[in-house]
Amino acid sequence: MGQAVALKAVDGHELDGYLAIPEGEPVGALVVVQEIFGVNASIREVADSYAADGFVAIAPALFDRYEKGLVLGYGPDDMKKAFELYGKLNAETSLLDVAAAFAKATEYHTKVAVMGFCYGGLMSWLAATRGKAVNMLPAATIGYYAGGIGKVAAEEPSCPVLLHFGAEDSHIGTDQVDAVRTAHPDVKIYSYEGADHAFANSHRPSFKEDAAKLARERSLEFLRLHVG
Repeated sequence: MGQAVALKAVDGHELDGYLAIPEGEPVGALVVVQEIFGVNASIREVADSYAADGFVAIAPALFDRYEKGLVLGYGPDDMKKAFELYGKLNAETSLLDVAAAFAKATEYHTKVAVMGFCYGGLMSWLAATRGKAVNMLPAATIGYYAGGIGKVAAEEPSCPVLLHFGAEDSHIGTDQVDAVRTAHPDVKIYSYEGADHAFANSHRPSFKEDAAKLARERSLEFLRLHVG
């Protein structure tokens, strides 16, 4: 279903993306933002699944600024590599790459949402709060276990936001979730009992099928409400 697509950020950086196009007329468009493992099988599957629901889905390769075409799994060596690269990731330049995918998505539909996982979840929040500065105005954003969101919780989103967290997340403290709740009572936040970090990723040991299924149902409902 998916194919490679070339993207270009406003600073001139050229990056790859994964593009999944639905059969028939799209109901909306979606930017899918990676974890710290690149546009790997998990992220491509997310894009494909939403394309099956009628959305054009584009996943930008954020690692291309550091190592072109890098795709990682979840073994010890790949985990080590991922966390090394995580230390290099810069939210401001990552946002430019998300905006590049957003711009491409607007070629297919006028309403575009942003969805991200872990680091991508943080990017989805920043797309809502800082997107205007990079010519990106999402119709909605969705963040799964958005790492580091507590530090930017006070920022004001420009669109409806949905956030998913595992109640047992070993990487994201409840203080971060509470910071968002306190600053933005209108932001829809779901917490999943018994779920750890990355509970929606079927390729990782922390995958929790019932929580992932419910979160996806809620995400799809949210997208249909605000995008199409």
